[in-house]
Amino acid sequence: MKNVRSRQLVTVVFWTLVISVFLYSNMQAKTAKEIDAGADAAVERFYKQVNGAGGFAQKSKAMLVMPNVFKGAFVVGGEYGEGALRISGKTVDYYNLISGSFGFQIGGEAKDIILLFMNTNVLKKFRESKGWEAGVDGNVALITVGTGERFDTKTVNEEILCFVFDAKGLMADISLKGAKFTKLNKK
Repeated sequence: MKNVRSRQLVTVVFWTLVISVFLYSNMQAKTAKEIDAGADAAVERFYKQVNGAGGFAQKSKAMLVMPNVFKGAFVVGGEYGEGALRISGKTVDYYNLISGSFGFQIGGEAKDIILLFMNTNVLKKFRESKGWEAGVDGNVALITVGTGERFDTKTVNEEILCFVFDAKGLMADISLKGAKFTKLNKK
């Protein structure tokens, strides 16, 4: 019995360290130039991987591009990413995404997240907030990528659309529940 508990403790400590190192190494603050380069690459992937992406982007008032958002978890989980808010294709602000979770979960992944603001009032509220939380400060419609369905601006009529795509790693969670977006002071 004592050996089983010792092994469990060692396993928990090991995975906690692995996830901590993974998250820490990826949470280093990036420069505005690095964020923009990552956002450019994510937008390219978005147009290639998501059916109807061009139509949604064209109708949107702004696009928040969060490239390579990292998530790691072993019972306790954390998620972090930095991205660019773009209006008419130009970066106007930089944001980070932070979320935490607790429960039955294990693994790590990197993914791209794009939020499209389809309404000027919702965009204004997002930009004026000190820390905008998905599901609390605004409802976000998650568009599942890879289901084979085609989405277009006629079938989806929401104020904020979220696309999660290009996921790499082992984790089965695409929720933004509790994710907090905060404006960064980058030049």
